[in-house]
Amino acid sequence: MRIIGIDPGTGILGFGVIDTSGSKSKLVTAGVITTPPHTPLDVRLEEIFDGLTEIIAETKPDIMCVEKLFFARNVTTAMSVASARGVAILTGRKARLPIEEYTPMQIKQTLTGYGKADKKQVQEMVRQQLGLQQVPKPDDAADALAAAITHQMMSR
Repeated sequence: MRIIGIDPGTGILGFGVIDTSGSKSKLVTAGVITTPPHTPLDVRLEEIFDGLTEIIAETKPDIMCVEKLFFARNVTTAMSVASARGVAILTGRKARLPIEEYTPMQIKQTLTGYGKADKKQVQEMVRQQLGLQQVPKPDDAADALAAAITHQMMSR
C-alpha cells in the first residue's frame, strides 16, 4: 500500500509518501509545499491545491492521512491552518483517495508509545521505522511521514 501523509499549514504544508508491506515501510518521497508570506490566503490555498495535486499524480498513493488540527494559540493561525487542511482533504477526495485523520496525540502514542512525546522522539521513530540515516528534514515533512506511518501501524 502507498500512503501519503499530510502535515497541514498555509506557509508550509508537509507531505510524505511511503510504501508499506506488512510491518515494513519504505520512504518514497517527502518534502514541503511552501507559499510566500503576505500572499492572500486564496492564492496560498490555490498553490497548495496545485502542488498537492501534482504530488498525488506523480506518486499515486492509495490513501491519504491528514493530521487533525488539535490546538492553536492564535485563532487567525488556526483558521488558516484549518483552511489548508480542508484544501488537502479536498485534493485527496478529488483524486478519489480514502482519507484518514489522526490527532497529534494519536500519532505520538502510535509511534512512541507515549501520547505526549516531544517532536524529537517522534522524528527519531520516523527515522527508525523508515531505516533512514538521518531524521527527515524539514520538520513538517517528518510530521507528514509520522502521519503516514501511524496509518500503516493502525491498519495492521
